Amino acid sequence: MAQVWQHPFLNVFRHFKVDQWRRSTKEGDVATVMDKTLKCTVYRIRGSVSASNYIQLPKTSTQSLGLTGRYLYLLFRPLSTKHFVIHLDLSTKDSQVIRVSLSNLFKEFKSTATWLQFPYICEAGISRKDLIEVALPGARWTCLQLDLRELLLVYLNRHYSHLKSVRLCASLLVRNLYTSDLCFDPAVTVTKARRGNLPVTPMPREMAFPVPKGESWHDHYIHIRFPSSNWAAPSELVQRSCSPPEAVFARRVPQLLPPVAFSEARQDSVSPAVQMLGPTASCWAPSGLLPEDSLSCECSEVSIVGSPSSHSQEPSASVKPTDKHAAGSGLHAPVSKVAVLSTAPENVPKHESFLPDPVLRLKRVIGLGGHSTKWALWTKDGAAVVYPCHAVIVVLHVDTQEQSFFLGHTDKVSALALDGSNSLLASAQAQPPSVLRLWDFQTRGCLSLFRSPAHTICSLSFSRSGALLCCAGKDRHGKTMVVAWGTGQVGRGGEAIILAKVNTDVDIQAFEIAFFNEARMASCGRGNVRLWRLRGGSLRSCPVDLGERHALELTDLAFGQAQDSRTLYVCSRSGHILEIDHQRMAVRYIRRLLPTQTPGRPLPQKQSFGLGPGVAISSIGVSQAECAVGSEDGLLRLWPLDFSSVLLEAEHEGPISSVCFSPDGLRVLSTTTSGHLGFLDIPSREYSLLVRSHTAPVQALALECKRGQLATVSQDHTVRIWDLVTLQQLYDFESPEEAPCAVAFHPTQPAFFCGFSSGAIRSFSLDAPEALVEHRCHQGAVTGLATSPDGSLLFSACSQGTLVQYHCAASCCRVLRVEANVVCRDAHPSSCSLAVSGDGRLLAFVGPFKYMVTVRDAASLEDLLRVDVRTLDLASRRLDSAVAICFSPAPLSNLLVSTSSSKVVVLDSTSGHVARELSGVHPVAPHALALSQDVRFLLTAADRAIRVWDYLTQAKPSCQVYIGHSEPVQAVAFTPDQQHLLSVGDAIFLWDILTSPEKSPPGSVQDAPGAPPTSEAGPNAGQLEGLEGAVSGASGLPQQQGPVPSQAAPPQPSTCAGPSSEGDGTFFVSDEEGPSEESHGPRRLCQASGPPVLVQKEACGAGDGAGDGARGTAGGPWGLDMLPHPHGQPSAQGTRRTKTQPTARPDSYTHFIARYKASVTAKKVSSPPAEGKWLHLKAVVGYNGNGRANVIWRPDTGFFAYTCGCLVVVEDLHSGVQQHWLGHSTEISTLALSHDAQVLASAGCAGTASCCQVRLWDVPGGSCQQLLSPHRTAVQALAFSRDDRLLVTLGDYGDRILALWSMATCEVVSFTHLPEPVHGLAFSPWAAAELACVGQGALTLCFLQQHGADVSLQAHREPIPKAVGAGELTSLCYGAAPLLYCGSNAGQVCVWDTRARRCFLAWEADEGEIGVLLCSGSRLVSGSNTRRLRLWAVGAVPELRRTRSGARSSSVFMERELTLDGAIVSAVFHDSMDMGVVGTTAGTLWYVSWAEGTSTRLISGHRSKVNEVVFSPSESHCATCGDDGSVRVWSLASMELVIQFQVLNQSCLCLAWSPPSCRLPEQQRMAAGYSDGTLRVFSISRIAMELKMQPHVAALTAIAFSVDGQTIISGDKDGLVAVSRCCTGMTFHVLRDHQGAPISSIQSTSKEYVDFGVEGPDLWLAASRDQRVSIWASDWLQNCCELVDWLSFPAPTLTEAPDCPPPSLAAFCPWDRALVVWAGLGPHPEVVFYSLCQKQVVEKIPLPFFAVSLSLSPRARLMAIGFAERVLRLVDCVSGAAQDFAGHDDCVQLCRFAPSASLLFTAAHNEILVWEVTDC
Repeated sequence: MAQVWQHPFLNVFRHFKVDQWRRSTKEGDVATVMDKTLKCTVYRIRGSVSASNYIQLPKTSTQSLGLTGRYLYLLFRPLSTKHFVIHLDLSTKDSQVIRVSLSNLFKEFKSTATWLQFPYICEAGISRKDLIEVALPGARWTCLQLDLRELLLVYLNRHYSHLKSVRLCASLLVRNLYTSDLCFDPAVTVTKARRGNLPVTPMPREMAFPVPKGESWHDHYIHIRFPSSNWAAPSELVQRSCSPPEAVFARRVPQLLPPVAFSEARQDSVSPAVQMLGPTASCWAPSGLLPEDSLSCECSEVSIVGSPSSHSQEPSASVKPTDKHAAGSGLHAPVSKVAVLSTAPENVPKHESFLPDPVLRLKRVIGLGGHSTKWALWTKDGAAVVYPCHAVIVVLHVDTQEQSFFLGHTDKVSALALDGSNSLLASAQAQPPSVLRLWDFQTRGCLSLFRSPAHTICSLSFSRSGALLCCAGKDRHGKTMVVAWGTGQVGRGGEAIILAKVNTDVDIQAFEIAFFNEARMASCGRGNVRLWRLRGGSLRSCPVDLGERHALELTDLAFGQAQDSRTLYVCSRSGHILEIDHQRMAVRYIRRLLPTQTPGRPLPQKQSFGLGPGVAISSIGVSQAECAVGSEDGLLRLWPLDFSSVLLEAEHEGPISSVCFSPDGLRVLSTTTSGHLGFLDIPSREYSLLVRSHTAPVQALALECKRGQLATVSQDHTVRIWDLVTLQQLYDFESPEEAPCAVAFHPTQPAFFCGFSSGAIRSFSLDAPEALVEHRCHQGAVTGLATSPDGSLLFSACSQGTLVQYHCAASCCRVLRVEANVVCRDAHPSSCSLAVSGDGRLLAFVGPFKYMVTVRDAASLEDLLRVDVRTLDLASRRLDSAVAICFSPAPLSNLLVSTSSSKVVVLDSTSGHVARELSGVHPVAPHALALSQDVRFLLTAADRAIRVWDYLTQAKPSCQVYIGHSEPVQAVAFTPDQQHLLSVGDAIFLWDILTSPEKSPPGSVQDAPGAPPTSEAGPNAGQLEGLEGAVSGASGLPQQQGPVPSQAAPPQPSTCAGPSSEGDGTFFVSDEEGPSEESHGPRRLCQASGPPVLVQKEACGAGDGAGDGARGTAGGPWGLDMLPHPHGQPSAQGTRRTKTQPTARPDSYTHFIARYKASVTAKKVSSPPAEGKWLHLKAVVGYNGNGRANVIWRPDTGFFAYTCGCLVVVEDLHSGVQQHWLGHSTEISTLALSHDAQVLASAGCAGTASCCQVRLWDVPGGSCQQLLSPHRTAVQALAFSRDDRLLVTLGDYGDRILALWSMATCEVVSFTHLPEPVHGLAFSPWAAAELACVGQGALTLCFLQQHGADVSLQAHREPIPKAVGAGELTSLCYGAAPLLYCGSNAGQVCVWDTRARRCFLAWEADEGEIGVLLCSGSRLVSGSNTRRLRLWAVGAVPELRRTRSGARSSSVFMERELTLDGAIVSAVFHDSMDMGVVGTTAGTLWYVSWAEGTSTRLISGHRSKVNEVVFSPSESHCATCGDDGSVRVWSLASMELVIQFQVLNQSCLCLAWSPPSCRLPEQQRMAAGYSDGTLRVFSISRIAMELKMQPHVAALTAIAFSVDGQTIISGDKDGLVAVSRCCTGMTFHVLRDHQGAPISSIQSTSKEYVDFGVEGPDLWLAASRDQRVSIWASDWLQNCCELVDWLSFPAPTLTEAPDCPPPSLAAFCPWDRALVVWAGLGPHPEVVFYSLCQKQVVEKIPLPFFAVSLSLSPRARLMAIGFAERVLRLVDCVSGAAQDFAGHDDCVQLCRFAPSASLLFTAAHNEILVWEVTDC
């Protein structure tokens, strides 16, 4: 409500007190003068320099006006022969400031991303060429009306937020500035509008110019509205209120002109043509209510029936209806009242219209709410419910499901009230100022219409008798207002009378009149409950003392229904229910509803009220025995009035917004914010759902004929399937991360297709509702979907101009063709952007430009026809563009095209001739079309109106207009039986067609099958304009010759051309046997004389394809060696290779080098059965920063994957839940995801006995589908082709093999040996047949040539220009066609034109090697080994390529820069480039937001080897340490990094957490030992280092706390054991018994369990690498330490000892503290159990390998052992059974059980694996 004070208009000069100059400023010659014309004081701004003489609001640039009005009205007069400038700073919703400047200094229109310059030039009926040179001889006062919202939307595609500042510069006179959301007509006064019933909003008196009596406003003043919303001729109604039409061109009128003439339209951008011609400039806009008068003079909002020649408009307000028929239906008005019926000329045969009057009747509505879902009422008999659906009020009969309607509102209904006798229904309209309607509930007629003093209404309440109506709302200043009307005489023909109104400062959320006393009311709101009383014509209120509950947010109230009840029930958002004695005005009880502790219980349980967080209660209802409570947790609870226990519960699918008891108290009606309406039957305890609906506007619809189903997609991210007969919802598919945009049913199979905003196309089954397949060939939002009638083909188009063809005859839909830049990118949003003819032969769409309509062969996608709609009306001065298209039913197959000039043109789809034309079909361009099967009715939809046309009437067809939607209609369609019509927008409307389909008039399609309708009238015959004789040529329209192949660059499409230069690159892979097809481009068209209109493409001869052929042979070969294939295609498991000479390792960090590993993978590991596994991999901590391009993120689907060692980790970024794809046994180097996101390719390095593997994973199932072995050493890069038919794998420097794989067969189709290492490659996003590679000294462009089953690779090597100064290209990415960006090892970024194969621009982007490049739109991201990530603005680069003028690096500038923690190795960004995920060599994944300039850690791991894992006593956290010198504390629940302690240039080798005896938070410490011999103690609570000491000279290797946590025992590399105090840091004891051998482990435990005859509470052990273990008992407080036992285990002979001996591992057995468990280097790999009591070995467990890590479970008798062979073994010490687990990429150097034994942590180098231990 922050902008309410600005309505209906705001006087800017008065509000900011310009005369005082405190909040504004003036500079130069600014003075106040008296103007004789206006007879008032105005401001004069003059001076020779405009920039030095001005008025500015606000005073400083740091302030903002904050004016949100859509329209800015500037009342000014330019000084004669002088120049003036007007600057406006507009703020967009994304906080971008745009400057808009208007001046007669400007000679042409100019625009940048932040500045729009419009010329203000005079026109005097001369040619446009001379307009600039015409001076302004005499200026008049002008009302300049700027539509700020449209201004930004049309020219910059941005959304307007508010006006920030205004600067008026010399030389001009200015009277005032105004802002408003209303579109005023300055030429119409309030009196004239009232007398003439004009559907306009007159200019308020304060803003109006004085007009002498009897004279015309336009004779004295000028009105300019910009941008203009109506380019067609003005309606008769407008001309009637303005000057005569013939006077339009008789005088000079200022205009805002476009930068170029219409005849010089260019391909890249067509500047807007804006005309402001005197009286015709005053265009219609949706007008609100009259601001200064009553509503008795306004037009009806019901349907307007008449000829299009009347140019009738749909007003947005209504009057009290006088015609009972109109009031009853609410959708139709007699023709004579609104429009004049047109008649055909005498020379045209008359065809009487057969349209019934009316032809449509609203039958059903699917929807709920709109403004709010809290209003739903029972009728008095309980047989029906009343609820609003946007602008329609619906009465739904519960038993029969029949609907009836109250029609008349023009905006969403905000409140409802029904009196006790069901005689009167009151409804309020949401659009301010709010309008109320009183209805006769029985007849559905509107009895009274009046405007409320309250600007907006939130609550209505009727007294039981219906004599009193109260409303609560806000006035225009945002202050709460309560109004009471007397309505007793309304049903008898009287009016509603205001009895009282009052303003109050309190908040009101609910207001209700008491049923027992009509003079008493109650209200509640934030922090207040008030009791009201109406007496003596005034409303008075008293607050109820809430005491401590004065801050509650109260949401609803209800009076007790018993006759003697004195209780008022009030609920709150915090769960409180207040029982108030309204007679004593005191709170009686306060209860609080607590959350349910056991969700999902089958039976209601008793719930208590008390302390704690409550359940938010949104609504409350009371009957005589029960109380119903609806809450935001989705539960409807039924309580007795004493609230002793819950009687019933009903769980809903969303938060409940309202509850209402039926009059008999046996049913409870409820609504939810998720669009559900239903009721709970108390006696039967059954819940019945009445209504399901979308919660946001519906975008598109589709119909299925066989099953009779309807599919709708909505902005609420759902796809819903409805039964056409019952209109009940059958299925609901939800996509939280991406919005569905388009939908289409499969004609023959139970499936449908849906396109999403992310560009994904998914197929869903209706038999078992699930997703079948997904394709991701689009980069932009899907704008169109269409299927062929036989179901064999599917077509999709997106906002980025891509057209995709699919084969969908089989159960699995597959991609056939992908063509870029063929569909218009900046076309009008329309549900009819793609159409297939009825016979399935033709495909039509708008493109490649918005003024072009293309018709193609549906099977081959060959161009057949192109029509330029700009030339269809040669007399028009405006550039026309196509908006929507549709085919007429077969066999006619005419193509209907609606244009931006509100015309519908019918074209012959074979010749392109114009068969007929309908002009002025809507005030705005119709964006939806539909034609009935019998060609009787044509439907057009624009804004909120639907028009039904008598299509068979050739001359001046009649139409009827229907208005019922409160938001623009998005799509219309006829049902399969042609008996009904569907329209979708704010809701789903089903209309009855009130005519018999069997009765066809003469001339219908049944009478003339196959004959298209032809025009019998001449060019001047009304609206049917035959154009055959309009231009020369035998066919009636000039045609261009067929395309001729040419190697020259294609022409700029200033005239009609063939395939655009931006649209080449189509690649077709055939799945059938035989030769494949390939379309080549570009082709040049020879132009014919005369204005070009259409292009008809002839059949191509043998010369086709010369364009690509010429390109493929130029430039010289790369010198590639194509390796032989054994017997056709090589196997997927291996290929024959030729021996290559070894290559030196490239000096490039971009090139992948596998980390050296001394460990060897075990040859055979037996995997345990899936159902009996003891361990389950739960999480992986870490990211492989050594990989390259090993991060995948799809923002549209949320798919996020990366590598850690040999694992592919798929993580849900919202919940943190991970999936782990195991299969590789070696480090994964890189990843690639197919464009349809169905296949993930991962490449592992070569092992000691195996080649590297490429695994293909099924993304939905997470399983490996194929295993490829194409390379010997490692894979440097992977890439999928644009159509996902091919996969390319690139070997590293030791392999140098480029392999091309068919994804259909997983076989090699091309196998190439490279002469030198290649660092990166990428498929072209525009053509699946183009591939680019970068390496040493050159860029290589490869072109795939397919001949049948054979694929050849044709390559061209382009050397790096010397001016670039780079020796190697290390990274690449494609930009806007045909640009390729390449990064170099010297920090340069060079830009290549892939068509001309030349480098035309380079700049220094970094000081180091650039390893990552990403480009989308006009932004480029670069990442280098200097740790810098930079964002570049490259929007000017395409223009530099086209102009070929001296391209300079200054055309590119850096927008942002971030420095991360390592070299950039991987990056993936959203298409907008605003956010992305970046991986570094430090093992960190960062979330980068350029908008905020921040980087956030997503995944963080150790950079090098992990040495220890320890746990907090409460097991809430764990800590790790590593060779990178860091100690990291992790949350055990989420495995997120909480704290990190970093010591530079040192390795942290051991770590210990204080024992459970230190329970207080301030006692929680960690002791860490470092490689320099220092020991550091860190405080967890204070996140600081408490103590640093150096008890050792050598590196610390083991550390432990004593049992009491006051002493630290540490061992070092030399075998010394030191004992130190935590509090002082003093070392008071040193043991040298193990000197000479590194200490490998130290453990301390309590001796109270076993008494060994020595003193001391502590028992601890130390193990050294010489296979010796010492056990000690100590009392550190007494400085006492005694040896308990000394163990020495035998070592193997020298010949048997391994090269790298394992450590000596020892630990106390947790289930028997008298046992010591040891593993180490011995004669045999085994684990030994030694008894301290028996002094002997009691058990040995053999092992397959020597153990390098050991951990014993403190709960079950389990033992985890890690081996250097990358295997983890879990042993049951009771039964001796064992299970082995793979998944580690290196030696398992660490394994630790958590204290609860539910988790097991293992570490291999820097990767940490968290295993969940199952119950064995």
